[in-house]
Amino acid sequence: MIEPSIWLSEKEASKVLRIDEQSLEALRERGYLKPGSHWRSSNDPKQLPWKPKVFYSLNGCREVIEYCQNNDAFFNQKAA
Repeated sequence: MIEPSIWLSEKEASKVLRIDEQSLEALRERGYLKPGSHWRSSNDPKQLPWKPKVFYSLNGCREVIEYCQNNDAFFNQKAA
Protein backbone atom coordinates (compact mmCIF):
# COMPACT_ATOMS: atom_id res chain seq x y z
CA MET A 1 0.00 0.00 0.00
CA ILE A 2 1.30 3.46 -0.89
CA GLU A 3 1.71 5.77 2.08
CA PRO A 4 -0.14 9.08 1.67
CA SER A 5 2.09 12.11 1.33
CA ILE A 6 2.41 14.70 4.05
CA TRP A 7 2.51 18.34 2.93
CA LEU A 8 4.40 20.79 5.13
CA SER A 9 5.34 24.45 4.95
CA GLU A 10 8.82 25.35 3.74
CA LYS A 11 10.04 25.95 7.28
CA GLU A 12 8.59 22.68 8.63
CA ALA A 13 9.80 20.66 5.64
CA SER A 14 13.33 22.04 5.93
CA LYS A 15 13.51 20.86 9.55
CA VAL A 16 12.14 17.39 8.83
CA LEU A 17 14.23 16.92 5.67
CA ARG A 18 17.33 18.44 7.30
CA ILE A 19 17.95 20.88 4.48
CA ASP A 20 17.89 24.67 4.70
CA GLU A 21 15.02 26.64 3.20
CA GLN A 22 17.28 28.26 0.60
CA SER A 23 18.30 24.84 -0.74
CA LEU A 24 14.67 23.74 -0.99
CA GLU A 25 13.89 26.89 -2.94
CA ALA A 26 16.93 26.39 -5.19
CA LEU A 27 15.94 22.78 -5.91
CA ARG A 28 12.47 24.01 -6.83
CA GLU A 29 13.70 26.87 -9.02
CA ARG A 30 16.19 24.64 -10.86
CA GLY A 31 13.46 22.11 -11.65
CA TYR A 32 14.60 19.25 -9.43
CA LEU A 33 11.38 19.53 -7.42
CA LYS A 34 8.33 19.49 -9.71
CA PRO A 35 5.10 21.41 -9.08
CA GLY A 36 2.20 19.20 -8.06
CA SER A 37 4.25 16.17 -7.09
CA HIS A 38 6.96 17.74 -4.91
CA TRP A 39 5.58 21.18 -4.06
CA ARG A 40 2.51 23.34 -4.38
CA SER A 41 1.60 26.94 -3.72
CA SER A 42 -0.85 28.00 -1.06
CA ASN A 43 -4.30 28.76 -2.41
CA ASP A 44 -4.89 31.43 0.24
CA PRO A 45 -6.29 34.41 -1.71
CA LYS A 46 -4.55 36.82 0.69
CA GLN A 47 -1.14 35.59 -0.55
CA LEU A 48 -1.78 35.49 -4.28
CA PRO A 49 -0.16 36.39 -6.62
CA TRP A 50 2.79 37.79 -4.66
CA LYS A 51 5.14 35.19 -3.22
CA PRO A 52 2.57 32.67 -1.95
CA LYS A 53 3.67 30.20 0.68
CA VAL A 54 4.99 26.93 -0.68
CA PHE A 55 4.15 23.51 0.73
CA TYR A 56 6.34 20.46 0.13
CA SER A 57 5.49 16.77 -0.14
CA LEU A 58 7.81 14.98 2.27
CA ASN A 59 7.83 11.66 0.42
CA GLY A 60 8.67 13.09 -2.99
CA CYS A 61 11.15 15.66 -1.72
CA ARG A 62 13.01 13.15 0.43
CA GLU A 63 13.66 10.95 -2.62
CA VAL A 64 14.93 13.85 -4.74
CA ILE A 65 17.13 15.26 -1.96
CA GLU A 66 18.70 11.86 -1.25
CA TYR A 67 19.33 11.35 -4.96
CA CYS A 68 20.93 14.78 -5.32
CA GLN A 69 23.10 14.29 -2.26
CA ASN A 70 24.35 10.93 -3.55
CA ASN A 71 24.52 11.45 -7.31
CA ASP A 72 24.31 15.06 -8.30
CA ALA A 73 26.54 18.07 -8.40
CA PHE A 74 23.83 20.38 -6.99
CA PHE A 75 25.09 20.23 -3.41
CA ASN A 76 28.74 20.30 -4.47
CA GLN A 77 28.14 23.42 -6.60
CA LYS A 78 26.30 25.10 -3.75
CA ALA A 79 29.28 24.60 -1.43
CA ALA A 80 31.73 26.06 -3.93
